[in-house]
Amino acid sequence: MPNYRPDDERVVITGVGAMTALALTMQETWASLLAGRSGIATITQFDPSSMPTQFAGEIKGFEPGKYMNPKEARRVARCSQLAIATLQETLVDAGLPQQFPIEEGERVGVLIGTAVGGLDRASAEIEAYHTHRQVSKVGPFAAPSLLANMPAHHISQMVQALGPNNTVVTACASGTQAVGEAAEVIRRKAADVIICGGVDNLVQDFAIVGFSAMRALSLRNDAPSLASRPFDKDRDGFVLSDGCALLVLESLPHARTRGARMYAEVLGQSSSSDAFHVAAPDPNAAGAIRAMRWALEDARVDPSEIEYINAHGTSTPLNDAGETRAIKALFGEAAYGIPVSSTKSMLGHCMGASGAIEAIVCALTIHQGVIPPTINYQTPDAECDLDYVPNTAREKCVRVALSNSFGLGGQNACLVLGAV
Repeated sequence: MPNYRPDDERVVITGVGAMTALALTMQETWASLLAGRSGIATITQFDPSSMPTQFAGEIKGFEPGKYMNPKEARRVARCSQLAIATLQETLVDAGLPQQFPIEEGERVGVLIGTAVGGLDRASAEIEAYHTHRQVSKVGPFAAPSLLANMPAHHISQMVQALGPNNTVVTACASGTQAVGEAAEVIRRKAADVIICGGVDNLVQDFAIVGFSAMRALSLRNDAPSLASRPFDKDRDGFVLSDGCALLVLESLPHARTRGARMYAEVLGQSSSSDAFHVAAPDPNAAGAIRAMRWALEDARVDPSEIEYINAHGTSTPLNDAGETRAIKALFGEAAYGIPVSSTKSMLGHCMGASGAIEAIVCALTIHQGVIPPTINYQTPDAECDLDYVPNTAREKCVRVALSNSFGLGGQNACLVLGAV
């Protein structure tokens, strides 16, 4: 497809990495997604037996000491541990060095999305102080480790990225918005390379209880792997998960000069606000419609060119119906011919990491020509009547894809990716 931007404003994805409930690498996660496997299971990190929801998408088998000095690992929150570990896979995949010399590092930036940051460290240190009421019981790294910008800091420190550094905190839209803003940094020529993405570690007892109090989580304790069922008539809530996903974005000339493999191009991005309610989506889906429309306008892509949508698709009654309504409002009758799938059916909802994971899914779909399915789709819902790629992956040449994230607080973000 023709691109309206000059080459020096075009941004491509050259490296990806992830840690999810399915696997400790993006390559293995992708294989499991295409196989339609679920990563959701009963919680093992703590005793959930007293909780209404007793399952989640835990990252299994993660040992921080394999990726960093064990002493350093003890000083940082788990979200930073995940970011540091995922960084290594991402740089290798992109063919970039583990550390940049100064003259190159000044042209490398970091932009990470997260919903909350170091929630685990905040909880532990608060409990330690309230239990003992002694300063000596609080660690010297307590305050910095809980800050939301620490994953971005640790990434920049690891690779000596000396350029722009930022953190996006927009709930469930954080990862998507981080990728979109990273592309804008490159377009305005403030950097040649940006390491971007999202991370969250929200499988904590009080987080599960908090979302349970909102009646937002699925209650299928007898069948966790079947609990996340986006767009299905019997959906009863989302599944909370942990995750981290990073992408390397580069200007097209920079990627060409070093002979990098390019998965896809970031054609456009947008964000919008519902300005409606802290948790409930706008029943008219106006904010979601605006975000999708603006992303297409930014990409200079006609709605007829979209060949796949990775939906926000959380498996909640209101969200899935609202997103379906928004897609039909924007695309009209053509919506029925666009494959739509929700990888949250297998991964659960990784909050700030979800959008980054889903951006990678869109890039790999474009690069490999296969769409991952929406699993657990068994009973059609009259309000959700699109093609959700039910239960089985589908081979399809996709040249342009749309990725949606609609978060708490009415935060909406969308990306349009295309073939290079």
